[in-house]
Formats: sequence, structure tokens, C-alpha cells
Amino acid sequence: MKRKIMFSARLTLFLFLAGIICLIGIYAYAFFSPRLELTNLGKLYLYDQEEQLVFQGASGQEWVTLNDMSEYLINAVISVEDKNFYQHHGFDYFRIGKAMLTNIMKNTRQGASTISQQYIKNMFLTFDQTWKRKIEEAFLTVELEVHYSKDDILEGYLNTINYGEGNYGVGSASQYYFNKTVKDLTLEEALMLAGIPKSPNRFNPVVNYEACIKRAKIVAKAMKDNHYISDEVYQHLFEEKIEIYGKDEQNHSQMIQYFQDAVFNELKSISGIPSSLMDAGGLKIYTTLDSQAQRNMEESIKSNVGSEDLQIASVLIDPNTGGVLSLTGGFDYSKSQYNRATQSKRQVGSTMKPFLYYAALENGLTSSSTFYSSETTFVFSNNKTYSPSNYNQIYANKDITMAAALAYSDNIYAVKTHLFLGEEALVNIAKRVGIDGDMQANPSLALGTSELNMMDFAHGYLTLASGGFQRDLYFIEKIEDMDGNVIYRHKPKKEMVLNSNYVYILNEMLTNTTNSAFNSYTTPTALSLGARMSRKYALKTGTTNTDCWSVGYTPDALSLVWVGKDDSSEVGSIASRISKNVWLETMESYLQDKEHSWYETPHNVVGLVKDAVTGGEVLDKKNSTIFYYEKGTELQSVTVNQTE
Repeated sequence: MKRKIMFSARLTLFLFLAGIICLIGIYAYAFFSPRLELTNLGKLYLYDQEEQLVFQGASGQEWVTLNDMSEYLINAVISVEDKNFYQHHGFDYFRIGKAMLTNIMKNTRQGASTISQQYIKNMFLTFDQTWKRKIEEAFLTVELEVHYSKDDILEGYLNTINYGEGNYGVGSASQYYFNKTVKDLTLEEALMLAGIPKSPNRFNPVVNYEACIKRAKIVAKAMKDNHYISDEVYQHLFEEKIEIYGKDEQNHSQMIQYFQDAVFNELKSISGIPSSLMDAGGLKIYTTLDSQAQRNMEESIKSNVGSEDLQIASVLIDPNTGGVLSLTGGFDYSKSQYNRATQSKRQVGSTMKPFLYYAALENGLTSSSTFYSSETTFVFSNNKTYSPSNYNQIYANKDITMAAALAYSDNIYAVKTHLFLGEEALVNIAKRVGIDGDMQANPSLALGTSELNMMDFAHGYLTLASGGFQRDLYFIEKIEDMDGNVIYRHKPKKEMVLNSNYVYILNEMLTNTTNSAFNSYTTPTALSLGARMSRKYALKTGTTNTDCWSVGYTPDALSLVWVGKDDSSEVGSIASRISKNVWLETMESYLQDKEHSWYETPHNVVGLVKDAVTGGEVLDKKNSTIFYYEKGTELQSVTVNQTE
């Protein structure tokens, strides 16, 4: 028994000494290793297409030194994150042991990372919970500790961590949330900032003020327990609401963060660039952003959207490249970071019809092919019925042309065309032009009842706007490291997927939504915009009870605008008017200094002047318009009769 005790004691001593020798060896190895380069870390720079800086991740200005930081903030961070920061050498072994014991006894996952470990994890590593990552973290933490002073480490940590709302670094966060320098932060403001990094999307005061204050009080208690503030001060904190600024004065653009979020999402998806670099920084990201177009779009939105319960998403795209020029995913980023342009799915309504009519042209119908449009109930073989209706119950009660049906957004004509072609035809065309969303082949698909994401839907319209070429939508042109080395460059995609003759004919038909020649038993859907247009546009609107869309383009610009409510409740006519106004103002402001351009007429396309509504002989010049045809079909008269 005595021998066993002696053996156990010797083994323990041996393991202890071995551990000490191992630690000495690790620190010695770290000491002679190359010094970690920290000067560029945490700096994530976004540039617009003019290579003007629009976002700097580390701070709103330059790196903030500890001397220029509030003592309140420094003490708050140390108290809540790592109270023994100035005493340990990278690892708080007492906290590690305590956390392990707590985890075993309470079956929890309590952490014990020091500020040094967090800094290394943010700068160099992924957040995978693997042994390999933990070992890398340990070695790099030791290297950090032996090469840098504690003040250097704390300063770097505070300048690089994520404070939410696109703010990396305490300098940017202080300006954004409180409109002041870090030096001027009050105790309560410092407590709020110190609490954010634990969960930047949950604890920042713009997203959830109450959750932020609750977290700040936890930080305050840690400060009290560590004797940085008195019990009396602690008891009187947050008696009055703290004013939140919530703006980025550098950008002068209150909705640009929706664009930034989209850039960061694309950054994460680029193969060859580890996701950890998004947090680590040291990257120069050159984007497709047109800053003036972004400001113009936002000004239009702010001047048109008056109701707080209405939301809006809008995007402007260059059809020649697929580059996104401007984007907003909501009316107020400070109140909702939900990006409706990139994340939500909504019914697209009649903006689906151009793809239906392209399918019709490809299957033998022409721009003057007619269907009888009247109140109709469709009866199917299983005795099921479908009774679509036109807007305001207005029907032609006669044969009308495809061009007229598109100008009026006639639902009866659309459903008859859809059923005549077969319900799969529209699905197939939508997939071909790049729309990946789920679309059910049913009678109502022609009226846009499927819910699609705006950017996904934009892929389809981009194909029409580029003359039949499918392109990628993208936000990032190139990425450089801090030494100017290009580590990524966008590779353009350009694949012809549609017949250019039919695309041209369709684009011409889409100009008729503002063409007064179609004034008859009803008027074109966007006629009110015609007098304000400086040039020719292809345009389609779409209105359901809950969603209002305006989608239109020229060879140089494509814009989609959606207006609705997040709870999918009904919207009135004002939403449709807002959608149209924002679309037109966005396009006009972007194109105002550019030459007028339109698509070149293909050699195999001819135009004939006909009556706009019937496609027959012109009886009144004011109701005449040019119908375009693929050569050989211009004299073809297609009237399709379907049984109701």
C-alpha cells in the first residue's frame, strides 16, 4: 500500500514536472517564432466602383489607442471578459478548471477564454469546435503573449471585435451608437458597448434596447464585484433611457448596410477565402456599388414611403455585367436588419407574365395573336374549377392581342395562354432564365402566385434585359490583401439561353405598359408614368392583395421594386403607387447623364403598324402601334379559342 502511494506521488510529480517543461518549451518555441503581424488585422475595407472607401470594418476612422479610450470601457471589458487579464500569460488556468468542473456537474458548456484567446480566434481561426482548432488557438495565443504587451493585446482586441450593425472595432461602434469618440463615453454607454460582443446581433441597442440594457447590467455587476465602481453607483445606473444615435455619418447613407450585408454574404460564399477572414479582416473588397445611385434610391424611398407599416425592397443592376449597383432590403435598417431583397420570398404577381409570353412566342404565337377575354371559369377534368378575374372586374369581351394583354395585364388572356402552352412551359422558361425558386405547375402560376426571392427573380429579368444572355448577379468585383495582392476577381458569366428575336419582340411589347395607343376599354397599367419618362423602358407591374412590384429595364439598367407588409396583410393602392414612383425615380436618376439607348433590332425581326387592341387594320391612328414579328410570321393571324 505504501509503495502504491509513493508510486502515485512520484507519477504525479513526474507529470507535473513534465507539464512545466512542456509549457517552458512551448513558450520558448513561441518566443523564437516569427512575430505575429497584427497591424492590418480587423480591418475590412469596402470600396464602391469608383474605389472610394464606403466602409471600414476596424473603425470609422483610424485605429483607436488605449490612451484615447474611456477608462470606463477598458475596465468594463476586463471585468466581464477576463478579470485576470493583466495577471495571466494567455490562459486563466483557474477559470478553465472552474469551467470544466461546472460543465461536468451541471452538464453545461461554460467557456473560459481569455481576451488573448478571443483575439486570436477572431483574427486567425474558424469557430469550429475541433481539437485541431483548439491546439492552433493555444499555440497562437502563446505567440501573441510573448511578442506583445498586454496593452497591445487589449488595444488590438478592442479595435477588431464585432459590435453589430456592421461595426468592427470600438471606434466605429462608439460613433455609430452614440455619435461620440471612445474617450468621451459615459459609464452607462461604456457598459452597453462592453456587453455587445457576446452576441452582436442580439445585444446591440439598435436591434433590442432592452436586451442591451439587461446585458449592460451584468457587465456593471462584474465591474462592481471587481471594485471598479461602488455599490451606490451600481444601484443608480440606467435610471433614464440612454439616447441611441444609430447612424453612420461616414457613408451618409442610412440603408447602405443592407448592401453591405449582401456583400458579406457573398464574401462567405467565395471558395478559397476562409470564412474566418470575414471576421479577421485585412481585406480590401472592391464592390459593384454605385454610391450616388444608392443615395438616389434611398432619397426616393424616403420621399415616397410614408407609412411605417409598409416595407420596401429595391435593387438596381447593370445588365451588361450583372453587377448590383444599389440595393435596399427595408425602409429602416436601424429598426430591422431583415434584408427583404436577399432573404424574403413574396408573390410576384403579374411580373411573372413576361416569361409566359416569351414561352408563347417560342411556341408559335405572335405579338398579335388573340384570345377572347371575358369573365371565365376554367373547368378541369377532375371537375375542379378556377375563376381568375381582371383588375376591377374589367373585361374586353372580345379578342385582344398579346401586346394588349401585356399592356393591360389581362389575367384571362394570361391563364388561357398558360393552359394552351401546357403548365410546364412557364416553369421550364423560368428555370432556363435563372430563376431557381420553387414554382408549381398549376393554372395560377401565370398570375405569379408562387413566392420568389427578389434576387432570384432578378436573375430572370437580367436575362431579358441583357438580350437573352444569362449572367450572374454579384456584388464583389475583386478582393485584395493589405499588400495589394489580388486574391479574388469576379469571372463574368455570359451564356445565351433565349432566342434574341423573341427577346427583342417581348422587350418591345413591355414598352406598351405606358403606351397611350392602348387607351380603350381600359388603360395600360403604368400609363401614369409615361409623361415623366425621359426615354424608352421595358416595364411590367404586378399587384396582388399583399404585394406590389415594379420591374423594368433598358440595356443599361434593370430595377426591381417591391412594396408590402412583413405580416403579409393587405395593402392598398398607395403601395402600388409607391412601387412605381420609386422604380421610375431610381431609373431616371441613374440614367440622366447617360445616352439614350435601346436594343438593336435583329435582322430577322420586322415591324408592322396595326390596331393596338385587335391587331387588325388601323381605323384610328391614335390607337395604332408597331407590332414586331420574326420574319415569316408577320402575316400570320393566330386566334385561339378555348372552351370555358
